[in-house]
Amino acid sequence: MINEVIKKNGITYGVMIGIASALITATIYAIDLNLFTAWWMGLLGIVISLTISIILLSKTKKELKGIFPFKDAFTTYFIAAVIGILISTSFNIVLFNVVDPSAKDTLNELMIKYTVNMMQKFGSPASVINETIDKMKQSNPYSTFELLKGSVFAIVISAVFGLIFAAFFKSKTTQE
Repeated sequence: MINEVIKKNGITYGVMIGIASALITATIYAIDLNLFTAWWMGLLGIVISLTISIILLSKTKKELKGIFPFKDAFTTYFIAAVIGILISTSFNIVLFNVVDPSAKDTLNELMIKYTVNMMQKFGSPASVINETIDKMKQSNPYSTFELLKGSVFAIVISAVFGLIFAAFFKSKTTQE
């Protein structure tokens, strides 16, 4: 049975992470789709998510009076991460497949241009660039299936972060 503090905090902060992610996406969408190709926007999203996660684990450890075994720390983080990812993915599915399906085509074109520019900067041969363009035109990274597939990948990556955070935040001496 999961401790009520862990469950409550995991759910609360997971919703906060999901809403923050959805707000970032909505803001970028409203301001300029080109921002989706800006590396620093991705970094900003990660920093916000990690900051909320650190606050979550610190608060939970404090509420548990310092008795925070590795398993509980991981569980707290993982609950929040999964809920945040599910909210974010759901928002993206609705935005790019219901509200404005044409935005995913625009974003795919922007990503192709961005990738071509990067490949040219690194001196990639024209044949490799053309092959990459063909592959990118065949894919649809904002389709429901691809977004769901990406969420599974995000959950796996979050589990790795969860292990690292749990090792850092666990209590030094566990008393169970």
